[in-house]
Amino acid sequence: MSKKEKVKKEDVEKENKFIQIIKKKWLIEGTTTLALVSIIIAAFICLNIFMHNLELTPIDLSQEQLFTLSEASKDKVRNINKDVNIYFVGYTVDDPNAELSKQYHSVNEKIKTEIVTAENRPDLVQKYQIQPGSQAIIIECGEKSKFLVNNDLYTYDAKTYEGINIAEEKLTSSIITVTSNKIPKIYFLEGYSTYSIANQMYFLGGYLANEVNEINQLNILSTGKVPDDCDTLIICTPEKDFDDMATNAIIDYINSGRNILWLNSEVTRKQDFSNVNKVLAVYGVKPFEVGTIIETDPDKMLAEAPNIIFPTVNNSVPTKTIYNTEGVIFINATKINTLSEEELSNLNISKQILLSTSSKSFFRSDFSIQTISKTEKDEEGEFVVGAELVKTISDANEEEGKSAVKSKMIILGDNDFITDYPIGNMNQAVLTLARNKDLILNSMAYLVDREEDIIVRKANGNVAYTVTKQQDSIIKVVIFGVPGIIILAGIIVWIVRRRRK
Repeated sequence: MSKKEKVKKEDVEKENKFIQIIKKKWLIEGTTTLALVSIIIAAFICLNIFMHNLELTPIDLSQEQLFTLSEASKDKVRNINKDVNIYFVGYTVDDPNAELSKQYHSVNEKIKTEIVTAENRPDLVQKYQIQPGSQAIIIECGEKSKFLVNNDLYTYDAKTYEGINIAEEKLTSSIITVTSNKIPKIYFLEGYSTYSIANQMYFLGGYLANEVNEINQLNILSTGKVPDDCDTLIICTPEKDFDDMATNAIIDYINSGRNILWLNSEVTRKQDFSNVNKVLAVYGVKPFEVGTIIETDPDKMLAEAPNIIFPTVNNSVPTKTIYNTEGVIFINATKINTLSEEELSNLNISKQILLSTSSKSFFRSDFSIQTISKTEKDEEGEFVVGAELVKTISDANEEEGKSAVKSKMIILGDNDFITDYPIGNMNQAVLTLARNKDLILNSMAYLVDREEDIIVRKANGNVAYTVTKQQDSIIKVVIFGVPGIIILAGIIVWIVRRRRK
């Protein structure tokens, strides 16, 4: 072998030896690094699964605590002893409202929340007629259930242009409703109006039933009285006078301390309804006048439709969830006239105005006038179009252990605002416009003594983030502490390896 070939062979052997050393060292250190990374990833996954299974309450940094159950809700559901299942159909696992719902379980183990899809729960889809690709929230307790859609969890403040999350009060009231031992019974008076569950108000009947009420029709000429189990009687625009039997039955019903929801559209012709007026007089309400309300304030009417008005909503128990919102839409409304405050007081009747028109509106009784401008024949002023009247039948007697007996009536000067029919070209039933649905359902919840269905928790939709000292410490540990530990571990590993060399 020549000297040149010998040198070349030695160079190749050195090169092979160097490559082997590099490969061996890389393999050892690479395997160690890979093992370390795998251990860290596995630990992270295990920790994540463990924390998820704990179902801990998320840290809520909003000033209004929008994503944390309030103490009021916790108190209401704490002692429920029935199994309640809440299904979020079509929602993601990280949906904030679903996460909020899961917090009920930490207060009461009988309340469980489950996020499902249409594929793994086709029974729910079929039972509640859930449309493909849509979302739904179902609260079940035995045979009772309540159905919510995502829009039910939010409202809107027309003055501040802010959305308001009302998921907690909707979920809490739904839980209370389906676990209640008593189901309110609501009767629609039949035989005196073209408005009925079967005609123009079918949707309303469905919405009331979804609030876990039992809906019935009442023909007093057949029963001879208002049933004893009637919690609230709904009377829609009478188009003929009550019979004497019906009149006496309704007055007896009032004097027993039960409640009425009265809806009355405009009166277009002179009518002699002496018995209808006799029932109204029990609450101090004067007979309805012929005429309709026309609005001239552009902010209180639909453009180019002065008969479609936006009444001012006053703050009260039945209206508090629509107070400071975009309000309701009334169509061809009439005014509600009552006795004076002194006369009402003499009859043991209290009055609260719920809705009213602007001072620029007027009441027109001559329908032959075609102009939309006010004429000398029209009555200008601010008119009441919604009121609550409470008649005290008997006072409380502590010595005899008797409570006061009172009858409540909510009377609204419109019937069309809750019908099944759309307005003009609007592709939507009137009932679902603005807050019309909320007004009628809240009024009914109030009349059947279910005020938990109209509880308002959040006053506005602002989300101002604030933290406590404890939350601040946790955040700093997550942001700075965890990365610092990882970096420190890396430095220690690097130093140990250098010393081994």
